[in-house]
Amino acid sequence: MKYKSGLVMLLLILAVAGIGYAQEQPPTAAESLDNLRSQLLDVKAKEDELQARAQQLEESLKPENIERSLAGVGSTRPEELRESRRRQLTIERDGVLAQLKLLETTRHRLETAIANTEARAYQESAQPQTFNQMMLTQLSAYRWLLYGGGGFAALALAGGVVLYRRKLRVR
Repeated sequence: MKYKSGLVMLLLILAVAGIGYAQEQPPTAAESLDNLRSQLLDVKAKEDELQARAQQLEESLKPENIERSLAGVGSTRPEELRESRRRQLTIERDGVLAQLKLLETTRHRLETAIANTEARAYQESAQPQTFNQMMLTQLSAYRWLLYGGGGFAALALAGGVVLYRRKLRVR
């Protein structure tokens, strides 16, 4: 009996928490815009790193630099070593260039998405808000506080019920 009442209370708490998650609003255009801009900054930073690496590889591919990198290596076939090093650097450079091309495509998509989201944000800001939208906007900051207080109250109630039942059994 004791376990059944605890289980019922736990299910009640989970149901209240589930309702709270179900009522969350999709992100606004302004929130989406901030997210897209941060993604764009990340892509640009990665692009800069890869461009620096591509320049470094181009410099390393010059014949005199390949010669210099293999100066301390003794071999009966130095031309094969130079060719092997050149192939290795070329493969790495091609991989970096492919990543750069992919990041460029991603950057263009993000820039397009930012432009579309800016237009959507402008349209949202130009629309008059209904009373319900205004109330949801104002309550969204306090949502977690409200759910936390409700969850705490439910736990306190469950604890009170358990203590009350124990007290009745003791008598």
